[in-house]
Amino acid sequence: MKKIAFILLSLLLCACSQAQVKQYKVKVVKEYPHEETAYTQGLFFHEGVLYETTGQFGESAIRTVDLRTGKSLQQKKLSGKYFGEGSVILDGDLYILTWTNKVAFLYDPETLTYKRTVGYPRQGWGLTTDGKQLIASDGSANLFFMDAGFKLEKKLPVTLNGRPLRNLNELEWIDGKIWANVYLTDTIVIINPKDGKVEATVDCSGLLPAKLRAVDTDVLNGIAVDAEGRIYITGKNWPRLYEIELMKR
Repeated sequence: MKKIAFILLSLLLCACSQAQVKQYKVKVVKEYPHEETAYTQGLFFHEGVLYETTGQFGESAIRTVDLRTGKSLQQKKLSGKYFGEGSVILDGDLYILTWTNKVAFLYDPETLTYKRTVGYPRQGWGLTTDGKQLIASDGSANLFFMDAGFKLEKKLPVTLNGRPLRNLNELEWIDGKIWANVYLTDTIVIINPKDGKVEATVDCSGLLPAKLRAVDTDVLNGIAVDAEGRIYITGKNWPRLYEIELMKR
């Protein structure tokens, strides 16, 4: 009887845990043009400026973007042998990860002038900051908290309903939580940075209508929040960038 009671209690706790994961869908507040050739890897605002890094060998770049038109204000291309990934600004440096090259680049945020190349110990995927540390993903179910020199300070396993959640990609720090694209899906997850638990899922399916999709339209990727708390999302080779709000499902 004790064994049965324990099993029932475990099932109840599991069910309660699942019930605590909030589920949202998105409501479009406003839409903007987005450069259709931009294979979005990193997206963020800093001091009112929208920054975007794009991927693909031979096409990777860092650029500042006019939100209203989607056009580049400034742009610097990476060498053709590098595949650009996530990016963020911390302590006056603009950081850009590379996918498999095991290096990261530092640029001047205002001029996009190259500063230096530093070694990076794992695959580069997403990158964000809480204002004190760098926070990165590598496509696994882990997030990596590092200092400005990429020294690892904490490795955080991410779980959804008690199970590891893999394919964490582009990241954004919003209101003390980490938002992450789940690669190859239309889902964004909201993660508690203290324990790695997914507190909410955001269903973005159907966001980009079929009539706007082309042969090279790729997956949802790119989350940014401005100083007023407005949230923006886009995708790889998407012709639109959306300001969104969350709605309960």
